[in-house]
Parts: sequence; C-alpha cells; structure tokens
Amino acid sequence: MPTRCAWVPDDPLYIDYHDREWGVPVRGDDRLMFEFLTLESAQAGLSWITVLRKRENYRAAFSNFDPEKVARYDEAKLAEMLADPGLIRNRQKLKAAFNNAHAFLRVQEEFGSFCSYIWRFVDGKPIVNGWKTIDQIPALTAESDALSADLKARGFKFVGSTILYAHMQATGLVNDHTVDCFRFHELTV
Repeated sequence: MPTRCAWVPDDPLYIDYHDREWGVPVRGDDRLMFEFLTLESAQAGLSWITVLRKRENYRAAFSNFDPEKVARYDEAKLAEMLADPGLIRNRQKLKAAFNNAHAFLRVQEEFGSFCSYIWRFVDGKPIVNGWKTIDQIPALTAESDALSADLKARGFKFVGSTILYAHMQATGLVNDHTVDCFRFHELTV
C-alpha cells in the first residue's frame, strides 16, 4: 500500500482522485481548467468529497464543461439545475459558473488559452513546496492572492484566494503532496 497524503480518507473515489488527478499539471487543456475552476467554486463551504460524488452530474449538466456552451446558459437552464439533486443547488454558485464561462472565454481570447494565462502566476512551472505534514500546507498564498485579484478584476465570481489555491493545487500549479506521499516524487521528476 503506497503512502499517501494524510488528508486522503479511506474512500475509493477520493483515493482515485488523489492518485490520478490531484496535483498533475494541467497544460493545454482549457476544458479541464474550466471544470476544476467550476468545481472548486461549487465546493466553497462544503467538503471536496461532496463535489467528487456529484462530478459526473456536473459534467452532464455543464455540457462536459464546454465554456462556450455554458456561456449560453440562461434562466431556464438555471431553473433546471436548481431542481437537479445531482448538483449543489446554490443559485449564486450556479450563476457564478455561467458568468465565469463568459469571463473564461474573454481570457482565452486575450491570452490564446486559459492555461497560458494561469501558468503566468507561477512563472510557467509548478511550485514544489516539500511539506512534511499537512498542517504546514497554507490555505492561500501570495500567488493565489494575485490570481484571485486578477480574476475578480476580469469579472470572475466565487474566486477567492482560498478557492484559487485549491484550484492551483488540483491543477498542478502547486505540488502540495507531502514529501512522504508517493505522488510527491512522481510529480517532481
């Protein structure tokens, strides 16, 4: 049995997420970046396992996280989503996702891709922290503060610094696997 980060519970869904996705650098896949941004925003105030359990429902409801399609969602789509028990039925979070799709498309237009835009906040390479315990891992950093401020200025919603630090961890802009975790070494090669 490999050693994992201490925050990973004994849940197959969480273990799979940790072992295969969390911290893997996302480059050149704007759809996946939009998915994580939307899911991290939906998670605000909730546990990540709640989001993981609803992820497939989100993929279906959000047209596989195609920002162009999500940008066309309207009040009728919002009403449909608010009635869907497979989603986190929070009006503000859902409306923020629709709004963020528009802002996401503007960023893509300006920078060529969202990935090109976001990787600038870590100088194009993952920050490798080398934490020994999960207690050392911060909830936010100067980089997530800067990213949050910039996204807010571009019209994004539900993109506070803590949410964005979680996004940076999930998409590999930051390697916050603890040094005893087998994924830390796999992702720092």
